[in-house]
Amino acid sequence: MDVKGQLPIEFLMILGASILFLIPFVMCITNANELNQAMGAARIGALQGAISDSLAVYPKETFKNYSIEKTRLLHSSSVKITGVSYLNLGFQQDYQKTKIQLRIHASSSVIGKTERNCLGDRINYNVRKKIAESFKTENLTNALYNPAFSNKYVFTTADVQWD
Repeated sequence: MDVKGQLPIEFLMILGASILFLIPFVMCITNANELNQAMGAARIGALQGAISDSLAVYPKETFKNYSIEKTRLLHSSSVKITGVSYLNLGFQQDYQKTKIQLRIHASSSVIGKTERNCLGDRINYNVRKKIAESFKTENLTNALYNPAFSNKYVFTTADVQWD
């Protein structure tokens, strides 16, 4: 038994030092968690876009447009997501947030460049939409969810890279 009270003081010093080291660590984990949540939402959105492209399921207006100009897209095709990556573009003064550019990698049985661009636009739309829904920031963006926002990041999408 410690009669001089030294043990509780040493314990409090160790506890205080531990807290000082934990605060920056927790901040780092919080930032990484937000980016991980966004990347997870991006993957889900990319898969939803690929599924709608594969099954040729489109909104009424898009279907009408495709039936006139791009009839190939009205038939089911094979669209596969092969990867989702991001590029940190740094802090943006316009938004007061860090800008992240997402890049989706996909492959498809559709050969034409114009048709692939249409498929890629649908995939990118779903990616941005899912991110906005994930962070409940649909009211901060436009109808195309471009850009999508989180608390610390603003997300845009690059053209889909076709393999």
